[in-house]
Amino acid sequence: MSDRTLTEAPAPASSRHVDAGDEGYSKDLKSRHINMIAIGGAIGTGLFLGAGGRLAGAGPSLAIAYAVCGVFAFFVVRALGELVLYRPSSGAFVSYAREFMGEKGAYTAGWLYFLNWSTTTVADITAAAVFAHYWSAFTDVPQWVLAFIALAIVLTANLISVKYFGEMEFWFSIVKVSALVIFMLVAIYLVATSHPIDGHTPGLATITGNGGLFPSGVLPMLLVVQGVVFAYASVELCGVAAGETENPEKIMPKAINSIMWRVGVFYVGSVVLLALLLPYTAYSADQSPFVTVFDKLGIPGTAGIMNLVVLTAALSSLNSGLYSTGRILRSMALSGSAPKFTGVMNKGKVPYGGVLFTAAFGVAGVGLNYFMPGEAFEIVLNLASIGILGTWGMVMLCSLFFWHRSKNGLVSRPSYRLPWAPYTQIVTLIFLATVLVLMWCDGGVGRTTVMLVPVIAAALVGGWFLVRGRVAELATPRD
Repeated sequence: MSDRTLTEAPAPASSRHVDAGDEGYSKDLKSRHINMIAIGGAIGTGLFLGAGGRLAGAGPSLAIAYAVCGVFAFFVVRALGELVLYRPSSGAFVSYAREFMGEKGAYTAGWLYFLNWSTTTVADITAAAVFAHYWSAFTDVPQWVLAFIALAIVLTANLISVKYFGEMEFWFSIVKVSALVIFMLVAIYLVATSHPIDGHTPGLATITGNGGLFPSGVLPMLLVVQGVVFAYASVELCGVAAGETENPEKIMPKAINSIMWRVGVFYVGSVVLLALLLPYTAYSADQSPFVTVFDKLGIPGTAGIMNLVVLTAALSSLNSGLYSTGRILRSMALSGSAPKFTGVMNKGKVPYGGVLFTAAFGVAGVGLNYFMPGEAFEIVLNLASIGILGTWGMVMLCSLFFWHRSKNGLVSRPSYRLPWAPYTQIVTLIFLATVLVLMWCDGGVGRTTVMLVPVIAAALVGGWFLVRGRVAELATPRD
């Protein structure tokens, strides 16, 4: 059977888009890697660290924010999944933007994605350093030193080969999922038996007796949405990884479809249980909420083990960021919209130029941890949110253009599709614009971040004028 079930006559082979950035990769990622990468993409630093501060601010209503954002995250990855089955590419949405929106679209999509992951890299090494400070052995080690060590370890492994990346991400994801399952089982037992925690009796009374679902009103729940979007930032990773796996048409639908129930169980379920175990005021942005629970249970060693797990989550996200930006930058470099050296591959078929370029921004993050250790995480989280909103927006625009072309008979949609198109794309784009408005309304760092949008736009325009000559030069022989 063909890898696509066509609803219309296929486009002539000569008219199919060919992306030079897809050549040269090994196909070493197996089904188990892709499935666990999909899980790892949906469970990261945003939940393990970020949920503490957001729970303290919005209260139990945070679960609603996770559920709503989770639905839109699923729409994004489902749209990307349809495009992957149409044409697998390591350049992912950058390659699709090139096909449906031209080189300007690919340039914009790529650099917005780089903004996302270069700043997320800083957030991840910051989180890793914060987690390491939990143990007394590292208390006196400066935060910037720990951040640098985390970056060096993951960078080294990422440069060897995609197989090493896949194995690292597979085991990182195993650790994260296992820890969340154990936490949820323990939490359910504590709630069912009303076992006291730090003087509090778990159950609905913990919510109703502390201000209810919206202890500070509905507005705080709306204002934390941009942080919740950050928590889902890696869901698109499996789309990038599809270019380095055999038979993506068999593997991808299963991996993507499972994201929805994982979001429901792990994100929403975990937040609900956290709210049932302790009053929302017991949590803080300085500590993982999971560590807080085990800390207050007083069982020796459990809090330390959970802290090790959340440290693993930070390293996993860092690992994914270096991997994906390396592939995206190579796709851009071979079309002229990124520095030429970012397209270079090593003997392990890893685009090490792009990986090192992203890591360089991580080194800048080490400096941020030196000068502003307390504010580093929130600053880069907000900047990353801009990149995420832009990336998701470009994915949905590509999906919309793809749908429109299919209606004109220019391309054929696979049987695995984004449901309710084109309304799904339009509603998702409206949601993403709303998140930007909420960031402005939040004031503080969020408003400052939104004020940077014109600066980012100006930088993108200026950068395009610098690279457009090379883009045109490389496009001529390709056309």
